[in-house]
Amino acid sequence: MREVLTKSMARNIFYGGSLFFILIFIGLFAHSHYYITHVSTDTAGLTPEVAAGKHLWEKKACINCHSILGEGAYFAPELGNVMKRWGVQDDPETAFEAMKGWMEAQPTGVEGRRQMPQFHLTDQEIRELTDFLLWTGRINTQNWPPNDAG
Repeated sequence: MREVLTKSMARNIFYGGSLFFILIFIGLFAHSHYYITHVSTDTAGLTPEVAAGKHLWEKKACINCHSILGEGAYFAPELGNVMKRWGVQDDPETAFEAMKGWMEAQPTGVEGRRQMPQFHLTDQEIRELTDFLLWTGRINTQNWPPNDAG
């Protein structure tokens, strides 16, 4: 004997399935929120200097050329893990000196070469940008983006 799907049975399947997937969605959202706020992000290290470095990153539109944590343009190198690639992630003063030297060494006016603009940043601005990049290097990105080259 073949059973016929009634209108009320179809409605119950629809509502039951919708409720099931809504609950799955809410659970995944809650897990993602917890992971981002408690596991992967160094909230204790989020200092006013790091925030100032982030504002400088935005003000100078660094993302127009660089990517950070896989987001942005691919004209210039990924900077989310730059301090680790340079080997200076454990010492903020060495990281500052490396960043300052690199920023000041950028050539300008070389024909046919990609060039970083000279922003004429103060030592304080370079230190803030360095603090921001050190902080982004401590985010647990689960090895994303896959970038080992400097």
